[in-house]
Amino acid sequence: MASSLPGMGAEGVYGGRGFPGPSLTPGAGAGAGAGTEGADGARRNAGRRGAADPVKALMHRHRELCERAVDPLEIAAGLEAHGVTDRTAARFRHRDVFSLAEEMYARVARDGEAVAPDAERPAPPGARAYWAVLALVPGILGAGVVAGLRLTHGQPRLAIAAFGALAVAFGLRLALRRGPLSSSHGMTGATLAWTCWLVAYALLGDGLLNAGLDGGPDGNWPLATAPVLALVLACAPAVWCAHLFVGRARRRLATSRGLEEFAASVQPLLLGAFGLFVCALLGLLAVCGEMLDEPPAYAGAGTLGALLLLARLLTTRGFTHAPALALAGAGTVEAAALATVYAARLPGLSFLATPADTLVHTWGSGAVPALVCGAGAVVLLLHASRTLTRASAHARTGEAP
Repeated sequence: MASSLPGMGAEGVYGGRGFPGPSLTPGAGAGAGAGTEGADGARRNAGRRGAADPVKALMHRHRELCERAVDPLEIAAGLEAHGVTDRTAARFRHRDVFSLAEEMYARVARDGEAVAPDAERPAPPGARAYWAVLALVPGILGAGVVAGLRLTHGQPRLAIAAFGALAVAFGLRLALRRGPLSSSHGMTGATLAWTCWLVAYALLGDGLLNAGLDGGPDGNWPLATAPVLALVLACAPAVWCAHLFVGRARRRLATSRGLEEFAASVQPLLLGAFGLFVCALLGLLAVCGEMLDEPPAYAGAGTLGALLLLARLLTTRGFTHAPALALAGAGTVEAAALATVYAARLPGLSFLATPADTLVHTWGSGAVPALVCGAGAVVLLLHASRTLTRASAHARTGEAP
C-alpha cells in the first residue's frame, strides 16, 4: 500500500528524501510468511508503531492542519508558523521542515485520517468586482469633498470639511473590509490614531511648520488638498496591487517544492507590486497637483503612501507589531517637529527650532515627512521581504473574499 503513494518508493519516506531510517511499515521485509498473521496482527503492529512514532504524535497535534492541506508545502507553512524549524525537524530524522511536511502529508492520505483536502473555496461570482469597485469609493468621496471645499467659504466650508472627513473615513473602512487588504487582525486604537495623525499632517503639517518658522500662522491654516486627495485615490491601486501580490504568491505556494524556493520566487513579486503602487501614487500626485494647482509633494506624500501600504499589507498577514512601531515612530517625529517650532517662541527656548529650521531651509518643509515616512517605509520593506516571503504568511485563512 505504501508503494502507491506519490514520491514514495520501496526505500520508504526517509530514504526517498536521502535519509536512512526505518520503514514506516514495520515488518515489511519479513517475507511472504508475514502475510499469514492476519488482520489482527497487522492492527497490533500498527498500534505498536503509533505508540513510539513521534511523527504521528506531531500529526495528531496538528491534525486540523494536516486534514485541510492540499499539498505538503501548506503543511510546511503551518509548521513554520507554529515555530517548527529545521533543527526541530532533525529530531524527526528529516533534514528540513519541508521534508517532514512531505511525510506528514503522505501519511495522512495513507492512514485514512483525513477526508478529501479542503481546498480554498473559490470566491463567488462577482466577489472580485465587488471589492474592486469598493476600492474606488474613498477616492470618489474625497474628490467630492475637495470640490466642496473649493466652492465654499466660511461656516459651510467647515461643515463640508467635517462631514467630508467622516465620509472618507467611512469609505476607507468599507473598502478595506473586503478583498486582499481586509484583515481579521484589527488595528489597535493607538495605531489607528497615529495613522489619522499622519494623514492630518499631510493635510496641514507642512503649512503649519512653514507658518511657525515665519512667525505665524496668520489667518486661515493652509490646506494641502492635492497630496491628501492623491492618497485617498491611491486606495484603489493599493488594493489591486495587493491582490496581484497575494494571488501570485498563493499560486507559487501550490507549485513550489520547498520553502527556500518559495521565498526566492515571491520576493520579486513583492518588490514588483510595491513598485507598481509607488508609480501609480506618483502619477496620481502629479495629476492632482496639476488639477488643483498645488505642489504635488512627491517626497512627503509618496513616502507616506508607501508606508501606509506596507503597514496594511503586513497587518493583513498577521504581522502587526512592526507596522505599529513604524507608524508611531513617524507620527512622533512629525509631532515633535511642530511642537519644537512653536515651543521655541518661549523665552530662552529658541534653540529648539534649530533642527527643524535647518531642515526646512535646506530641503523644504516636505523634508520632514519625507525623511521620517521614508525611513519607516524602508524598514517595513526590509521586514516585509523577510516575513511576507514565508510560506506561512500565505497559508489559506478564513478571510473574506
